[in-house]
Amino acid sequence: MCVFCKIIQHEIPSKVVYEDEHVLAILDLSQVTFGHTLVMPKQHVRNLLEADALTTARIMEVTRQLAQQITQKCHALGCNILMNCNEVAGQSVDHMHVHIIPRYGKEDAIAIEFKESAPQNLDKVLDTLTK
Repeated sequence: MCVFCKIIQHEIPSKVVYEDEHVLAILDLSQVTFGHTLVMPKQHVRNLLEADALTTARIMEVTRQLAQQITQKCHALGCNILMNCNEVAGQSVDHMHVHIIPRYGKEDAIAIEFKESAPQNLDKVLDTLTK
């Protein structure tokens, strides 16, 4: 059983922000910023790439509601909503989860940076994606 499944079963203690029959949201132990929260389905699914539409819809609706609540109550200026799929993308627990990371300023302990990459042939990219 994965660590998030154990948390969902309340075998491992956590700080629960939200819970219903399908979704659990807990404070992330790392607290990258004040209010950093994880939202996960109670049903074990590895990540978004393997989730069904209903699970995805439930998770995203709870994420939207909590992001609004957290941003307002923590007096954040905004938030990042992140989901990693597979280890290469930074997924460290093989259970679908969304990070809500409130943002307060440039000194936050998180940096998301888009670097310039090699030019791409957009026609080739589009062809690859649509065929």
